[in-house]
Amino acid sequence: MENMVTIFLFGKKYEVPENLTIMSAMEYAGYQLVRGCGCRNGFCGACATIYRIKGQHELKACLACQTKVEDNMYIATLPFFPLVKQVYDIETVKTNETIMMQLYPEIYACVGCNACTKACTQELNVMQYIAYAQRGEFEKCAEESFDCVMCGVCSSRCPAGISHPQVAMLARRINGKYLAPDCGHLEDRVREIKDGTFQDLIEALMNKPIDEIKELYNNRDIEK
Repeated sequence: MENMVTIFLFGKKYEVPENLTIMSAMEYAGYQLVRGCGCRNGFCGACATIYRIKGQHELKACLACQTKVEDNMYIATLPFFPLVKQVYDIETVKTNETIMMQLYPEIYACVGCNACTKACTQELNVMQYIAYAQRGEFEKCAEESFDCVMCGVCSSRCPAGISHPQVAMLARRINGKYLAPDCGHLEDRVREIKDGTFQDLIEALMNKPIDEIKELYNNRDIEK
């Protein structure tokens, strides 16, 4: 017999095996997940979730597909959070802090509460990358926010209403287009792919068993 724990999904009580993730527990309880399940491996950000353990005051955030259930866990998912997404032409944006003042002025209303950092499902220093964005230090903002999965949990906890993921996205786009050095060998590789140089290799790779593909991926040469 599996050890069972009690959880509450949107206020309703269920008994589920203790070894399940929140996402698997929801399916075990009978929920049919058609949204907010993305890659199901923990890095697409589609399954943002908030929860609280009975008897504790702290409200925690996580991704449902990589967090195991706990006894007396009260759970609510956030499959979508309404971030502010400004429209801009990356070909014409300025590469200093004035672009942030124009598009995302709310970042200058940050009160330094650090709720965004505490809520981040990827454990990023969100308040720090917003500080970089305020100063127009887009390279640093891009680096600090690189692992953001756009789940929106940080923004859901922000009293200033900052759309942190969108600010970070703008910084990364500016950095990639205007500030980062050109990557000549990447351009060469893209051209080779378009010319069909690797077509046979790609087809052979696609026909390999999934376990062999994982092994090749895990042992690949990683550029420094």
